[in-house]
Amino acid sequence: MSYVLRWSIFIVGVMIFSFGIALTINMQHLGIHPWDVLNVAFSNNVGLSIGSWNIIISIVLIIFSLFLDKSYVKLGTFANAILVGMFVDLYLWLDFLPVVTNTWVDVIMMLAGIVIMGFGGGMYNAAGVGSGPRDGFMLSISDKLGAPIGRVRIITESAVLVIGLLIGGPVFLFTFIFTFIQSPIFQYSYLRVGKFVLKMEYNVNRLPGRKHGT
Repeated sequence: MSYVLRWSIFIVGVMIFSFGIALTINMQHLGIHPWDVLNVAFSNNVGLSIGSWNIIISIVLIIFSLFLDKSYVKLGTFANAILVGMFVDLYLWLDFLPVVTNTWVDVIMMLAGIVIMGFGGGMYNAAGVGSGPRDGFMLSISDKLGAPIGRVRIITESAVLVIGLLIGGPVFLFTFIFTFIQSPIFQYSYLRVGKFVLKMEYNVNRLPGRKHGT
């Protein structure tokens, strides 16, 4: 039961997170997250879909993480790498997302996308079945170098942003404020969903005929 609960929350979280990504990509003229800048830049200049590049880059990061610190790579890490890219492409392909209006409405849609990403990201991480490829990569570097994760994140995402910018990725105002909006929502979602998961597991384990921890 615990296994099913955690994976259900993980998959729903990934779906929500991917929807947020797709929504922000649709409003990319306002600027998007550094990693998505890279995905969009490769898609526009090399070919393949945005989701495909998300998968490719995620797999590369997982390989590096395996060499640096295997503890951050779990089954959910691989599932995340594949599912996020697939869902982003699906949402974009369905073509039901709001279109660019070049008005204040675009800003509202962008903010909504960031909030959705933060909530979904916190949700799938709280499931505890594996860190996302990017988070695992940055955490493994932090452990290997003994450097603060905040510093590693800033340096890594800055490098990704520069690469994306050099190959023509969509960089604008929201690219630079993305993390400041998303992070507190991620933290709130992560803590709330994490408590919910633990509470549900505790209640299940108390059911008659069940042994503790099963």
